[in-house]
Amino acid sequence: MDKEIDVKSVLLLLLFTFLLVAGINAGEVQAVWKKAIKVCLSCMGLG
Repeated sequence: MDKEIDVKSVLLLLLFTFLLVAGINAGEVQAVWKKAIKVCLSCMGLG
């Protein structure tokens, strides 16, 4: 059972890493950052 959990954990980690790199290469970091700034400023009543 422990081996099965370890294999699933490793596979999920690899999937996460792949999707993270794909998002960075697609330029999504900048888009998400801009949206996050808008939301924060809006919540504080400045935007």
